[in-house]
Amino acid sequence: MENLTATVADQSFDISAETLSDLNIVGPYHGKYHLIVDGESFACELIEADSFGKRLTVAIDRRRFTVALADSYDRIVQELGLATTVATTTNEVTAPMPGLILQVMVEAGTEVEAGTPLLVLEAMKMENVIKAEGAGTVKAVKVKVGEAVDKRQLLIEME
Repeated sequence: MENLTATVADQSFDISAETLSDLNIVGPYHGKYHLIVDGESFACELIEADSFGKRLTVAIDRRRFTVALADSYDRIVQELGLATTVATTTNEVTAPMPGLILQVMVEAGTEVEAGTPLLVLEAMKMENVIKAEGAGTVKAVKVKVGEAVDKRQLLIEME
């Protein structure tokens, strides 16, 4: 496991691999987790996970935080000034990581807007809601509930 930098509200925290491996997380129980850090107990809820953007929205003891994660590669890109944001949409929705399809929320012919939930992918014991990147119509759903998928596997075709 590698060291990470977590940024919350413009404040950055370096987190060592040792600290990450020492985290005691139990759950999920109805979407909630129990976290113990340095002997302190916290009630946590994963609100949203954006694996592409490496962002998590979490509630810890009912306080909501958005956490941006950066690994060594992200830090180098930032230091070199190569970080850019490109607004694009695609006609293919692919799996950001290997996982299991828990729920499909659309079908062929469904019209969606940017941010519309398309499906739920369980990966690494977390439920990730995959959302539409832009407005469009679902052309075909290529997966079924209960199906295991690979990283970058085609899930939904858009038009």
